[in-house]
Amino acid sequence: MTEVKIGNQIVGKGHPCYIVGEIGINHNGDLGVARKLIDCAALAGADAVKFQKRTLDIVYSPEELSKERETPFGTTNGDLKKALEFGEDEYQGIEQYSKSHDIAWLASCWDEASVDFIEKFSPPAYKIASASLTDDALLRHHRQTGRPIILSTGMSTMKQVDHAIDVLGTNDLIVLHTTSAYPANINDLNLRVIPKLAERYQVPIGYSGHEAGLAATLAAVALGASMVERHITLDRAMWGSDQAASVEPQGLMKLIRDIRNVERALGDGNKVVTDAEVPIMKKLRRVG
Repeated sequence: MTEVKIGNQIVGKGHPCYIVGEIGINHNGDLGVARKLIDCAALAGADAVKFQKRTLDIVYSPEELSKERETPFGTTNGDLKKALEFGEDEYQGIEQYSKSHDIAWLASCWDEASVDFIEKFSPPAYKIASASLTDDALLRHHRQTGRPIILSTGMSTMKQVDHAIDVLGTNDLIVLHTTSAYPANINDLNLRVIPKLAERYQVPIGYSGHEAGLAATLAAVALGASMVERHITLDRAMWGSDQAASVEPQGLMKLIRDIRNVERALGDGNKVVTDAEVPIMKKLRRVG
């Protein structure tokens, strides 16, 4: 089983779970909201926050951008997408603010130009969104940066995942199991895929959760997830398509606390009599 280094941290079996707070577009185009979400992630003990970057006229057709859509930002889908897209000034602010809070930041880039844009900030890794898993050219463009890759596998067959990993190679690769629905139905999570992916690819396997609640994410850690990603929000009632599938600040603090407790509880797998059990054993066992 390989390990992957992200910044100064090792991701893989035997190391603490690497925890990413997915801000995505939950900032609603407001750098102040993004800063508050970075605050929340840093305070809770997350290792990184993640954003999304798109070049709109590459990712979307003119017809898609011109579709009518009532939003707080205008009356078309293009109005919405433009309002949610941060530019260089905003990312400079994110870079500086994240450094001041000693938390890493990275992005999922939906096109080659977005990779080139984010590369100017020397991110510690790139995340490839589930929607991009079948885009061979984009996978290769990511690989040309030489940085670690986190590959999300939602809405994909095993054959498609195999092909994507053939394109990317397994060097400096982390694979995330996920179900791409927002929020995801608990019956669709299929967490037993996590150990199967670990056996199949021999790389660190993580979990990107979009379900309501925290229990399934904790179960993913117990099943061997070396990385966890959850969308975060200031308030699930805020406007936005991803808010309802996100974790609020108190929930994030509880999740990270419980992940660390799960890691301690898992132990090393060797059956022993603990020091705390010895006096109870002497008191209660009739036959030694």
